[in-house]
Amino acid sequence: MARRPEEEYDYLFKVVLIGDSGVGKSNLLSRFTRDEFCLESKSTIGVEFATRTLQVEGRTVKAQIWDTAGQERYRAITSAYYRGALGALLVYDVTKPTTFENVSRWLKELRDHADSNIVIMLIGNKTDLKHLRAVATEDAQSYAEKEGLSFIETSALEALNVEKAFQTTLSEIYRIISKKSISSTRLLRMLMSRKVKRSMSLPPLNPTLRSLVALLPERALCVDFEKPVSMFFLFR
Repeated sequence: MARRPEEEYDYLFKVVLIGDSGVGKSNLLSRFTRDEFCLESKSTIGVEFATRTLQVEGRTVKAQIWDTAGQERYRAITSAYYRGALGALLVYDVTKPTTFENVSRWLKELRDHADSNIVIMLIGNKTDLKHLRAVATEDAQSYAEKEGLSFIETSALEALNVEKAFQTTLSEIYRIISKKSISSTRLLRMLMSRKVKRSMSLPPLNPTLRSLVALLPERALCVDFEKPVSMFFLFR
């Protein structure tokens, strides 16, 4: 069944929100996807998600944002949802030092379960509570730099930097995906050029590339290499 026009998109990016319970993950999700904020929001049970379609670098991206429960009793359930995630927003509450101290535990769990290339942003939320701040911006920035994370402070209540946090993460995911697509395209162009030309002047293929060439279907020779290509499509 064909998608309705409003559902059309070029890419689907899965992003997970992680961090202790009560840091504001659900309100970051609702602010980004629906521009809503709930003062009496309850703790997430299990896993919830919402989507938003937007433009990233001129391409239509459907962002699928997963809000994972922060309570310990749901950890076994939510760990499975790291699989397939291209991005993660690791959230702490700037008014609660314990939530920042637990960031390292969340980061370890994320890196244990997610892809090694996942894009991770550290977020200090609830900056509107200035009089209650207990985690210095400099401390969080230093930690993010040490761990190779991007970093931003937000207020879901005031809609401060929420859009920027998601947009920055999605743009970085797109940059990585595009780079991989270009690399795959170059490899496939080389493989199919060798299959068609059979030129003796080219150095011999190593066993791995030779096996890939043998698997290429004839229809793959008609691929438009100016467009992103799917390795799965060509080799299945």
